[in-house]
Amino acid sequence: MTSYNLTHLQQLEAEAIFIMREVAAQFERPVLMFSGGKDSIVMVRLAQKAFHPAHFPFPLLHIDTGHNFPETLEFRDNLVESLGERLIVRTVQDSIDQGRAAEEKGPNASRNALQTVTLLDAIEEFQFDAAIGGARRDEEKARAKERFFSHRDEFGQWDPKNQRPELWYLFNGKKNMGEHFRVFPLSNWTEMDVWQYILREKLELPTIYFSHDREVVARNGTLLANSPFISVGDKETVETRRVRFRTVGDMTCTGAVESVADSLDDIIAEVAAARVTERGGRADDKRSETAMEDRKKQGYF
Repeated sequence: MTSYNLTHLQQLEAEAIFIMREVAAQFERPVLMFSGGKDSIVMVRLAQKAFHPAHFPFPLLHIDTGHNFPETLEFRDNLVESLGERLIVRTVQDSIDQGRAAEEKGPNASRNALQTVTLLDAIEEFQFDAAIGGARRDEEKARAKERFFSHRDEFGQWDPKNQRPELWYLFNGKKNMGEHFRVFPLSNWTEMDVWQYILREKLELPTIYFSHDREVVARNGTLLANSPFISVGDKETVETRRVRFRTVGDMTCTGAVESVADSLDDIIAEVAAARVTERGGRADDKRSETAMEDRKKQGYF
C-alpha cells in the first residue's frame, strides 16, 4: 500500500478498505457486526466503497440486548432498508429464555456482558468464520492489544499473548475447524478520525449523538439515561439535563456527557478538548481494572 499524496483520512480509509477486501478474499462466511453506532455506520460506508456496485459479500449482524436506545434501533432499521442489505438480529432475551444466559440482579444489573453468549451462539448458528467489527485501539487498553485479524479459538476465546504477526499488511487467516476471527479495519483510527470522516462523508447518525434534553440518573460518576431498564435508588434522583452520547450501547451502562454540541463541527471541537476517554462513561468498563479484557477473553467483541 502506498500513501503518496494521500491525506490522513484517505490513508485510513484505504487501509480499512484493503482489510475488508482481504476478509472477503480469505474467508467463506464473514459477517459485519452492526449496532447502529457511529463506528459501525462508518464500517458500512467503507464496505460500500470496497464492494460497490455489488452487494456486500456478507450480511450485517446485530446482537440486541433488548435494552438498546430506541433511536438507535430505528436508525438501524432505516439504514438497512435503504441499503438493501441483509440484517440478522439475535437477541439476548432469547438466550435468557433458552437458559443460555442468566439475567443479572441488583441495582447495577446490565445485559451488556450477556451479549457474549448470544454472539457466540450466532457465530455457531451461521458458521461465520470472520466477524468484522468497528472496535478501535484508542478506545480502551484491552482493545489496544488487538491485531487487525484477531484469532479466536474453538470456544470463541482470545489470547492476547498469542497473536499472529502482521508485517507488511500480510494477514494470516488460517484457522482450524470451529475457530474464527474477529477483524478490526478501524484499529488505527481515533475517535477524532471517525468524527472527521463522518463529516467528510456527510453520514447520518442516530439523534442521541447530538445534544438534547434527556432524563438522566447520576450514578457512580456516570449519567445514565432514565429508562424502564434501570432501578432508581432511594438516594438517586431523576433530572433533565442537556446531554449527548459519545458511544452507543446498552442503556443500563452507557453514560451520557453534558453537552451543547448539536452539530458535527461542534462535536469535533468538543472531542478535541475532551480530557475523558470516549468510553470513560461506560459503567461496564468500571467493574474492574481488567473488565474489558476479561470480557474479550470470554468471547466479547
